[in-house]
Amino acid sequence: MTLPAFYTLRPATVHDAALIQGHRTAMFTDMGSDPQGLARVHDAGIAWHRRMLAQGTYSGLLVEHGGEVVAGAGILWNDFPPTADTDSHVRAYLLNVYVLPEHRGHALARVLVQTALDECRARGVNIVTLTASDAGRPTYERLGFVPQKEMKLLIPQATA
Repeated sequence: MTLPAFYTLRPATVHDAALIQGHRTAMFTDMGSDPQGLARVHDAGIAWHRRMLAQGTYSGLLVEHGGEVVAGAGILWNDFPPTADTDSHVRAYLLNVYVLPEHRGHALARVLVQTALDECRARGVNIVTLTASDAGRPTYERLGFVPQKEMKLLIPQATA
């Protein structure tokens, strides 16, 4: 799958950390997350993206239009033990898939996810997981993703 005319794809660098975090904040805002909580973790998110990009533990993909980054996606490379599904010890977690509202409807998210999946194949990774928003779910399902049974527990932080 190719990008529409006038759009280009490039890898993210450590210099894109603030931009990626800005997209992440917008994505979670669109999904109804608490804006104050997102603002509280903004700088920590930039530092995390910078560190993970520098380590190569996170790979980012960015789409540009007219010199502006208008969409992006990321892959977090995780080390897991083999299972009955795979003998590979690397798994991919797809995250930060976001398209600016004025650029939606051009299949940019689909191209980003497909490019990420191509990178997974190239690295021999055959298990890719993600957390889908309601808006993103149809795109992921068209690409073959299926729901799984995951649970979550938020452990309250201790106060001094």
